[in-house]
Amino acid sequence: MISPLSEALLDVIADALVDKGYVILSDIIPQEISLTLLGKMRAAQIWEFEQAAIGRGIEQQINTDIRADKISWLENDDAIDSGYLNLMEQLREGLNLRLFMGLFDYESHYAVYETGAFYRKHVDALKGSQNRILSTVFFLNPHWQPDHGGELVIYDEDDSQLDTVPPRMGTMAIFLSERFPHEVRETFATRISIAGWFRVSHAIHGF
Repeated sequence: MISPLSEALLDVIADALVDKGYVILSDIIPQEISLTLLGKMRAAQIWEFEQAAIGRGIEQQINTDIRADKISWLENDDAIDSGYLNLMEQLREGLNLRLFMGLFDYESHYAVYETGAFYRKHVDALKGSQNRILSTVFFLNPHWQPDHGGELVIYDEDDSQLDTVPPRMGTMAIFLSERFPHEVRETFATRISIAGWFRVSHAIHGF
């Protein structure tokens, strides 16, 4: 049984999204789930992961000058993945209740950045595209040190730096997908995260 996200925590997230459009949180995912996810990644054969691409649909392409991570998609029928995905479903329902965002579904993948990998500044969705509304990034890196690099840097719409987030175990960033350019700085140790996106149906929604 997955412990539910508390109503108080959901209030904090909703208030932050309304106030500034993003929030950085620690330890919102139960430790036993975090450790199980980390264990799966440590046992994984990274060479079996996909080289991450940029763009979507027919415009999708691999460009390692922009993005150098490797990915593996989470699946609902995987016993380990489902614990995390159930919590994201709670988050979806909680935010829809509070903000009427019309979040319809969620997709996510593990992202592994080996030494030297990075992801240049980008946005997760084009304005008005409605394919991705809310982004999440959850980190799985115990004992992360400042000299390991790999920070998530969040910018505002004028390209001013808003926040620099070390990818420490248990930290989660949640932000509006269309609004915030962001990047992953070069990493000097293997960096593991789960990137995810809440989407809406084809109808236009707002909050």
